[in-house]
Order: sequence, then structure tokens, then C-alpha cells
Amino acid sequence: MDNKVYFVGAGPGDPELITVKGAKLLSQAQVVIYAGSLVNPALLDLCLPGTEIHNSAGMNLEEITGVMIEAYRAGKRVVRLHTGDPSLYGAIQEQIDILEQQEIPYAAVPGVSSFLAAAAALPRELTLPGVSQTVILTRMEGRTPVPERESIRSLAAHRSTMCIFLSVHMLDKLTAELITGGYPANTPAAVVEKASWPDERSFTGTLADIAAKAEGSGVNRTAMIIVGDALGAGYRPSYLYDADFAHGFRGEQD
Repeated sequence: MDNKVYFVGAGPGDPELITVKGAKLLSQAQVVIYAGSLVNPALLDLCLPGTEIHNSAGMNLEEITGVMIEAYRAGKRVVRLHTGDPSLYGAIQEQIDILEQQEIPYAAVPGVSSFLAAAAALPRELTLPGVSQTVILTRMEGRTPVPERESIRSLAAHRSTMCIFLSVHMLDKLTAELITGGYPANTPAAVVEKASWPDERSFTGTLADIAAKAEGSGVNRTAMIIVGDALGAGYRPSYLYDADFAHGFRGEQD
């Protein structure tokens, strides 16, 4: 493990879904700062005895980066452990910018995002031939603003598969915006709470009824919403395995 600050994706919840590289770095770290409100604490079992561990749930940006900077300058191996894949809603850019200002080297190790774990929980393929070949990752506007051109209503016009983060507490408003933007009310929809965790729950329905199904169950903020015809429509099987379709690894059939 090089003397850098490593931003590691912890995966969506199941401790076995951290990457081999991420687990190796975690097992070698001397200082770990983990997102305690979301990361499964079982992952900390990978740490060495005596590892200095900080829960960032109660820390601000200055405190988090201060620990990184001090540890790096003391020659310690540092892992910043984020949930899912830190490149999505991970707020790592602001941490990276401070490290760059301090001329501290860093690297990112990708993880398994919660939208992938949610698709596996259903289980459904998000891209189907003739149905949708596009997946949009987005969120509703809350305390964090969303550019108008990326509003839920605007994105809904594409009617592609949409994976919506951080929005289950606004499910009624979300489904109304999706329908107003272009999805029919009978478009398949799903809510997956805590994908890959032991207490994972899934709810399926349509845009017309998914809010009532999910909200009546007490789903909290740790949930992924997936919308689109790929969740339930008929489709043409992929050419990839079609016996009559040749490609670079399989020639024409007699």
C-alpha cells in the first residue's frame, strides 16, 4: 500500500461486495475514516488491530480532511471508506480538492453502487433490446439543488430506465413529476430498501401505486427507486447469443 490517501468504495452493504482491492487496502490501513451512517460496520473487521478509526457521520469537511492530512504527514496509511461507489453522490471532490491544495497524493478505488445492488435484488436487467438502452442516474432536488435541465420532469421525457437516489422520502412528488414528464402511469416501478443488507426489502408496482406500497411499509431514506419499461416489458432477445447472428468470436452458422 503506497503512502497515499485512498478513497475506497465499500459496496452497497453486504461486506462481501467490497472489491478485492478495496478489502486489501482496508486491511493494510493504519487510519480509516468511514461513512458511519451508511457503511456496514462489519467491514471494519477487516482492519488491523490497533487501527485508528474515525466515524465521519459526526464530522465536518475540515475535520475529515484534517485527519487525512495529519495521518499522511505522519507517514500513516489512510483509507477514506465511502458507501457504494464514491463517484456517485459521495462528496469526494471537495475532499480531493483540499488534498490537492496540500499536495497530498490520493487515489480512488471504485465500488459496487447501490443502483447495481438494487437491480440484482429485483433481479432485473436495466437495459433490454428494443425497450431501453439507456440508464439515467439522478435524484430529486432537495437541500442539494438540481439544474433545471436535469429536473425529473425533463429527464422523464426520454422514458429510459431511471435509477433515482436519495428521493424515497419524496415518493409522491417524484411519481407525479415522472408522469407529468412523460412516463405513463402504468410504467413499472420498484423501490429497493437497503439493497444487499440482511434486512433488504423490495416493493414493485407501477408509477400509479408504488408510492402507496412503499410509504405504507415505512421505507426510510436508504432506498433506491427504479423506473422504466425494462422492469416488466416484453423485449426482443439480444443478438449477442442469437444463433443466426455472427460476431468476432462466433462465425456464421451453417
